[in-house]
Amino acid sequence: MPVGPQQNYVVGLQVPSVGEKDYPMVFKNGNLKLGGEREVVPRPKKWPIANILAPGANNIPDAFIVGGPYEEEEGELNHPEDKEFRNQAECIKKRIVWDLESRCYLDPSAVASFQKRIADCRLWPVEITRVPLVAVPKGKPGKLEKTDEETQFSFHGVAYVNMVPLLYPGVKRIRGAFHVHPYLDSTVFEKTKCLFSLFRDTGHHLAHNNKAGGLNSPLSKPVSKNLKEEKAVKDKEIEGRARPGDLQAPSIKSQSSDTPLEGETPLSHNLEGQQYLEAGTYIVLEIQLDKALVPKRMPEELARRVKEMIPPRPPLTRRTGGAQKAVSDYHTQIKSISRAILDEYQRMFGKQVIKVGSDVDSETLEEQKCQLNYELNCSGKYFAFKEQLKHAVVKIVREKYLKTTAFESQEELQTFISELYVFLVDQMHVALNQSMPDDMQGTASTIHTSSEQLRLFAFEAEVNENFEMAAVYYEERLVREPQNLDHWLDYGAFCLLTEDITKAQECFRKALSLNESHIHSLLLCGVLAILLENYEQAEIFFEDATCLEPSSVIAWTLLGLLYEIQNNDIRMEMAFHEAFKQLQARTLQTKQKSAGAVENTEEGVKMEHSFGPWGAVHDSATAMKSEGLTGIKLRSSHVLNPHLPAELQPQPQGPSTVLSSLDEFIEESSKAHSGSQEPIMTLQPLEPSLAQKSSNVLLKELTAKKETSKCQDSSAFLRSTPYAIPQPPATIFMETIRFLMKVNAVQFVHRVLAHELLCPQGGPSCEYYLVLAQTHLLKKDFAKTEEYLQQAAQMDYLNPNVWGVKGHLYFLSGDHAEAKACYERTISFVVDASEMHFIFLRLGHIYLEEKEYEKAKRTYMQACKRSPSCLTWLGLGIACYRLEELTEAEDALSEANALNNYNAEVWAYLALVCLKVGRQLEAEQAYKYTIKLKLKDEALLTEIHTVQEMVGFGDPSF
Repeated sequence: MPVGPQQNYVVGLQVPSVGEKDYPMVFKNGNLKLGGEREVVPRPKKWPIANILAPGANNIPDAFIVGGPYEEEEGELNHPEDKEFRNQAECIKKRIVWDLESRCYLDPSAVASFQKRIADCRLWPVEITRVPLVAVPKGKPGKLEKTDEETQFSFHGVAYVNMVPLLYPGVKRIRGAFHVHPYLDSTVFEKTKCLFSLFRDTGHHLAHNNKAGGLNSPLSKPVSKNLKEEKAVKDKEIEGRARPGDLQAPSIKSQSSDTPLEGETPLSHNLEGQQYLEAGTYIVLEIQLDKALVPKRMPEELARRVKEMIPPRPPLTRRTGGAQKAVSDYHTQIKSISRAILDEYQRMFGKQVIKVGSDVDSETLEEQKCQLNYELNCSGKYFAFKEQLKHAVVKIVREKYLKTTAFESQEELQTFISELYVFLVDQMHVALNQSMPDDMQGTASTIHTSSEQLRLFAFEAEVNENFEMAAVYYEERLVREPQNLDHWLDYGAFCLLTEDITKAQECFRKALSLNESHIHSLLLCGVLAILLENYEQAEIFFEDATCLEPSSVIAWTLLGLLYEIQNNDIRMEMAFHEAFKQLQARTLQTKQKSAGAVENTEEGVKMEHSFGPWGAVHDSATAMKSEGLTGIKLRSSHVLNPHLPAELQPQPQGPSTVLSSLDEFIEESSKAHSGSQEPIMTLQPLEPSLAQKSSNVLLKELTAKKETSKCQDSSAFLRSTPYAIPQPPATIFMETIRFLMKVNAVQFVHRVLAHELLCPQGGPSCEYYLVLAQTHLLKKDFAKTEEYLQQAAQMDYLNPNVWGVKGHLYFLSGDHAEAKACYERTISFVVDASEMHFIFLRLGHIYLEEKEYEKAKRTYMQACKRSPSCLTWLGLGIACYRLEELTEAEDALSEANALNNYNAEVWAYLALVCLKVGRQLEAEQAYKYTIKLKLKDEALLTEIHTVQEMVGFGDPSF
């Protein structure tokens, strides 16, 4: 109330001190502000001492209140929905401002007590009350009227400050806004284990000094010895925030009289304090330590520990000298001399060769050879060539044969010269073949597969449970690029799938040795350490990951899960809080970028977007040093008494419309053109004796159709895209689940799923049940998989992944009719499922089984265009063969053979095609490889024998 008797607004709390009695820290003389304007920042902090007359002496030198964004606070009103309320409260509404900072010391025993009380009680009580000022009658200085004894404490409230963040490693400061609650003895004791109010101890003394014109601090007299001897270390500030120093936890016991103050409102029914709840009152405090209660490991130490566990293995540099270099130099000289001799031959016989052409008889060649030798000897070029070659031969003798001393006998010399001559002639032929390859020699052209293709082939083998072939593909990638850490991570994930944890750990550690700063390698090494129950190493890996990338949600979440396994609740809470904070920051940034993109689209202008008051603003705290002591600061900020707004409107979220690429639309539209002529592609098989063709018509037509469809149908496609159902934002646990599922760490997924189920932002969702279904599908638990898929479909009926996994379930359980229906529904969605490759493969397989060859052909063509592999081309080849389109079938099968010439089924259908078109030699060769690779399909083998009998050839054994 701005009118009426003057009031003194007081905030207090207790902190540990030397001895049994706690040290009371009281902030008085709060200023009532009527509102209308925001407090200026930065503004100076003030000493908690009244009646300092020197100008500016109240201000603490070089100490300012700088504020900060709400979302970075540790208090209770740091959510986006609180922003509007706090803006009104701190600008428009009435409020009380202290801007005080109080400092104290904590010796080692007080620090230990402080930590124990925080761990036991978590919440720390900060009390607030109002005391009426008493005027001193004139002429009677130093004497109080009788009314002094009747001074009442009114509006007694308490804020429960969560001090647990001070037990997080490396944390020295907490700042935030905390709700004020009515002070009730029972509630305070239940939450903080405090038996008595702070004002019961200091109340009489406080009332005695509560004179108009200034309130002398009751704390100025009992100053501790430490405070006198060591002057400037820690402070506790009351600013509209608060910086605590070494506070003692809420188990603060009052050490004085149990008798309540005269006239004090009974605490069992605090009606005045109840108004705090109705008004939404809160107090802003900041607590700051000079030294963290729990030291944090430095990034350098973590990097050193990681190096100790996994020493870096840089690639060995190749030596430029040695035997290999000597042979290489010899090849270079041979090529140089051969070019010189060819130039000389061209000069002497070039015109003659042009006239005769390639029809030169042996006698003419011998005569030209004699003339060339004569010319080289006469001109001295022969001896020049010998001198040019001599140095390279000497290097080979020294580097390869290690001969640097004289020979002991003539026989030994002759033996060595003979051996050396043979080697030099062989290497000469090697060099000549490299520089002048024999164009007449027919070599089969090969298609070199890329690492991405090998990864796809390995994934196909995984899904088909052909783990031996998958391992071959993964190892091929490692042989090609042993320094590529992604290849090692993929192979390690495959080993996790096959439950070879030891080999998976070797792969992940090899990847980490190639790049010690690679976050995913660190995380996977940590996950493997947990699976092997080596928790100390896991903690080092995860902590190093959080230091290298503090914004990694997955790293913080995994660290929290590790602390949960170790039953370290406080650190677990810290890690999950940090993960949630980083996820919120990223979500906010994404929303702002999306909003900016929408504005740019509508207005046609390019604009820059800033975070405004929600940007990352970091307070700079002055570091203060003290030998052997830990300091603590407390700042108690404005206490606000605004009325809550009628309704807090949540921020609307824009539609997250998802558009698939035009290629998917073209694939779907190809169904409507089934009557058109299908494109053709002819490629030769890897076997050189088979007919070699180079027609690329199939790919050309696919590309042409794609480009034409893009031009004709893109606008219609964009208009017809339905509004995507907005999904709830992912939680920190769901993000971690996605990461673990991607690397096949299924053993760890169920623990994270339990957290997702209990998470306030999570709970049962479509994705939750979908992940559960996938984990049970890997175990072949079809009943549980179907149960979870039913629940996922109920929550999101239009999710293509649900129908895709349903199709896999029915396909693996043998119900191909249901699988076909699910797959067809999946590919009919505009938005693709995550595993379209296998959906196309299995749907095409079902069409072949049911003899729907046209549908099978269209399905396999889409698969070939999206992600071609041996299996997609094989399926297309089979469909074309059954449709009697033998040319197209041969082209597709040749492409399949080029990608994998160890597939017996490909050779079998190539044999059938060659039998049908009447090519006996090629049919026999294809059949030979079919038998050699042990075709398992007996029905297909019988069909080959039937066709062989019908045409009368194809089996060389008869």
